[in-house]
Amino acid sequence: MSKILIIEDDQSIVEYLRTAFKVNWPETEFISVGFGTEGIATAQSEGPDLVILDLGLPDIDGFEVLKTLRKFPRMLIVILTARSDEKDIVKGLELGADDYVVKPFRQLELIARVRTLLRRQPGVPEQEVLRCGKLTLDTAKNDITTPSGGRIELTRTESIILAQLIRNCGRVVEHSKLAEIIWGEDYPGSVNALRVYIGRLRRKLEADAASPAFILSKAGQGYYIPAGGHPG
Repeated sequence: MSKILIIEDDQSIVEYLRTAFKVNWPETEFISVGFGTEGIATAQSEGPDLVILDLGLPDIDGFEVLKTLRKFPRMLIVILTARSDEKDIVKGLELGADDYVVKPFRQLELIARVRTLLRRQPGVPEQEVLRCGKLTLDTAKNDITTPSGGRIELTRTESIILAQLIRNCGRVVEHSKLAEIIWGEDYPGSVNALRVYIGRLRRKLEADAASPAFILSKAGQGYYIPAGGHPG
């Protein structure tokens, strides 16, 4: 059974979601709180598999809640908000959200995206160590060993993206393929969302994120890691 925590102060939306999950996914355990501080405490005590987070909370800004929750890298976070400005979407993804859904939303679409996120991460992860050149990814721990020998912790979504690139070492992975693996579909805006995640990975892995050596782009197609793990 998956445990989902919703941090949302609008009770009409909470009840709408509660009913939607009860009808379409009855085996889900559904917990709700209306304040950001309460949401952080509940996430720490309950350990939900996924958090649905509103940004417009009455006590603290949702982005501050996101920053705190992101300290738990195995916890999935979906932002559900009325803020549709591209700057907010980019900020949410850069801070580590696994998905960003704008209100008003279709309940079946939201549930499908939540299912996809949870399905890709079983409760007891099967360990797989992937290598491409000088990069080594441990998919169970969601961390990567860099050429210098350091270990860097990744979010679930970052780990999923990097795993796909390493499995296709030396080959371009198309935007649509990455979007399908992450969200279950190639939805409008996925290319921009992928760009944000790739930017986060580059800042973690590259000596100079503006001149990447490990994660390269193929204009209009997708991303790849050179077969040697480094160009040339």
